[in-house]
Amino acid sequence: MADIIVSVICVIAIICIWFMLYDSNRFAVRTYEIEDERIRKPLRAVVLADLHNKCYGRENERLLEAVNSCKPDCIIIAGDMLTAKPRKSFGPALHVLEELSKEYPIYYANGNHEHRLKLYRSNYGDMAERYEAALREIGVERLVNSHTFLREHGIVIYGSEIDKTYYKRFQVQPMDRNYLKKLLGTPDSHVYNVLIAHNPDYFPQYAGWGADLTVSGHVHGGIVRIPFWGKGVASPGVRLFPKYDGGLFYESDKTMLLSRGLGIHTIPFRLFNPGELWVVDFKSGDGFRGQ
Repeated sequence: MADIIVSVICVIAIICIWFMLYDSNRFAVRTYEIEDERIRKPLRAVVLADLHNKCYGRENERLLEAVNSCKPDCIIIAGDMLTAKPRKSFGPALHVLEELSKEYPIYYANGNHEHRLKLYRSNYGDMAERYEAALREIGVERLVNSHTFLREHGIVIYGSEIDKTYYKRFQVQPMDRNYLKKLLGTPDSHVYNVLIAHNPDYFPQYAGWGADLTVSGHVHGGIVRIPFWGKGVASPGVRLFPKYDGGLFYESDKTMLLSRGLGIHTIPFRLFNPGELWVVDFKSGDGFRGQ
């Protein structure tokens, strides 16, 4: 009996290792459609989050090919394209952004890793300045608590960078009800407002502020997802089975699209949880549809 148990455990371990290798090196393309009467002209956006310098093929050719095949009008970056490590290259992130910027406008909001480079100069030296200079050189301007108005589409895209306090581990820190208004101003309810907000824990606050669509990342789908149940196991905040792990979430008539991201860091694998690239179609109408 003991031999049978050991054999079963070994088989399960081999299967899990195979899935770890498989899921850590692939991504799925998911498509969502948003309809709203305030949208004046259709817009297709590809959403990328949490690349963490991951490479899909030589010079990320698989990722770039997938983006181009979607024929987007623009790219939305929901943060953490690189991994904040002292003296670590951010070449893979820059190469993807440079190639995409040749074809599409890019709306890029920081994640906690980009933010960390700026906060801790004693650890990272001039990495933040060098990354910023490289982005400017390829024509990418980040939305750091600022916004851009896509007038012909009737869409405003905001990029938020919340304080490091809101990334503390073990529990979600309370956010003052006026914090986002102080940070971002007051959104115009006559246009469709998209908020790129890396940390999904504050979706109720984003919705209350006025974000019609919040685009987030950060959680990596929970790293491991439970088969059949589909729930993510852990968040970067060291919380088990986080409420917001990946997919669509709703607050009244507001929506959050939470990407499971594309890369890995710290815990160097994914299990039953491949990376994710989103295609979001904004259309004039009166409702929201997703798949």
